[in-house]
Amino acid sequence: MNSVKFGDKSIYPSKVVCVGRNYLEHIKELNNAVPDELVVFNKPSSSISSQLISHHGETLHYEGEICFIVREGQLSAVGLGLDLTKRELQSKLKNKGLPWERAKAFDGSAVFSRFISLDGIAIESLEIELFINCVRVQKGAVTQMMYPPQTILEELRTYTTLNDGDIVMTGTPQGVGEVHVGDVFLGRLKAEGKTLIEIEWLAQ
Repeated sequence: MNSVKFGDKSIYPSKVVCVGRNYLEHIKELNNAVPDELVVFNKPSSSISSQLISHHGETLHYEGEICFIVREGQLSAVGLGLDLTKRELQSKLKNKGLPWERAKAFDGSAVFSRFISLDGIAIESLEIELFINCVRVQKGAVTQMMYPPQTILEELRTYTTLNDGDIVMTGTPQGVGEVHVGDVFLGRLKAEGKTLIEIEWLAQ
């Protein structure tokens, strides 16, 4: 089972629960309908990685996200994640009314930074920035989400058990695009203007 870092510990999530269509501007850029309720899909533990890949059967698209680790049923830690997507395959599956798993849940499709404790951090102040080759491509904040993190958690509880260590990905702001070999990704997680986490990934 693949792991993520929380402080000096390795955490082994049983699953990654992902929220789709949570930022209005991202919904518009992909010409999707605004959902009437929370859109959720899962990635298995085998999808977790610290390495950014650019190709898996087809060129991949990045989606930067604010992510949380769950412990004792609560959001306990926060980090950055990239939801990698086979966009061409996803479009074909959507057009046929089929599930997205083959386009979203492949090995290496959930790339994470380290995680830090939420103690002393106001969740509503969290922001994400993503740069590629020194150009900012994404910027989003909890305040822009249709479903903020605590609402997501409460909704998930209505139908599934979140085990200690499970990760919740909260959706991506506008600015998604292709990953190219050699691209340098720089992600920042901020709160109240202060950078909490900064991470660099080199696309393989």
